[in-house]
Amino acid sequence: MSALRIAVIGDRFMKADFFTQALQAALPGHALDLRTLELDWPDVPMAHGYAGQASDPELSGLREYLGEPAALARFIGDAQVLVNHLAPVTAGLLDRCPALKFIAVSRGGPVNIDMAAARQRGVTVVNAPGRNASAVAEFTLGMILAQTRLITAGHVALAQGEWRGELYRADLTGDELCNQTVGLIGYGHIGRRVTKLLRPLGCRVLVHDPYVSLDEVDRAAGVAQVDWATLLGQSDIVSLHARVTPETTGFLNAAAFAQMKRGATFINTARGPMVDYPALYQALASGHLRGAGLETFGVEPCEPDDPLLRLPNVTLTPHIAGASLQTVRVAAAMVADELRRHLAGEPLQYPC
Repeated sequence: MSALRIAVIGDRFMKADFFTQALQAALPGHALDLRTLELDWPDVPMAHGYAGQASDPELSGLREYLGEPAALARFIGDAQVLVNHLAPVTAGLLDRCPALKFIAVSRGGPVNIDMAAARQRGVTVVNAPGRNASAVAEFTLGMILAQTRLITAGHVALAQGEWRGELYRADLTGDELCNQTVGLIGYGHIGRRVTKLLRPLGCRVLVHDPYVSLDEVDRAAGVAQVDWATLLGQSDIVSLHARVTPETTGFLNAAAFAQMKRGATFINTARGPMVDYPALYQALASGHLRGAGLETFGVEPCEPDDPLLRLPNVTLTPHIAGASLQTVRVAAAMVADELRRHLAGEPLQYPC
């Protein structure tokens, strides 16, 4: 039997070695012809594509990718399988690689894959939903604590040589999470994991997601599914965990921020295009919102003169919430097992 030809395209986060080790562990009875390539992300920023502008028309409609399709097609060559993280898979690339029949993309959504083109050509695509849910949930809790317990404010002051002992004052200090209501917008893998971290701390948790229903465990824990206005109006902390869709693009706008409680905190560890950042700036600068934790931005990397960078009541990070070694291990194992299922004729768990 000839070896299965697999092209592996990793990067400096999803290292190719993790993929190859997972493939070898999942397919011990198969001869594998593995070829590997590593892209320069995250040292080189990816193209986000949310503004609908692509340097190459072939890339139109794809999101969060790095690489040039023609060069990537030359690397893939006659491979039958592509294991991939960020490389853009376009209709043209698929046409240049007619042997390619199975693509495993190690991310929650195949936004860098032309899914219509793949389906038209009979190419099976799988992904890795929930691969970084634990990492992002932990990061979200960290953002919440950094803001509500003034960790960021204290750190920034000390780093500038200022001892802000007045943060101990009752009118300045934050409250404990056991006394607060947290509203989660979006209740997929990450939102559910955030709830598991919050409930032992005594938070009241509200959820708004028209596409999911709470399970018995959620209801028994006191999690409540509410409408948009109720979540915004009752939450001390509003945390965003939805996906970017036409429906959600820009839906955290001036009207939404005005509906939030005065003194509320806003957390975004999801994606930037869902937020009207100028409106958020006004809500923060005016004092209507107490603070924000921002992990993602409308344009990434964010501009160095972005006014949000100058606000004292904001915790800022450069889109790193999903970065953990566990994410790498889990994602590699998930896509490798999907390939095993495909080869064994078993039902796929994560078809796209």
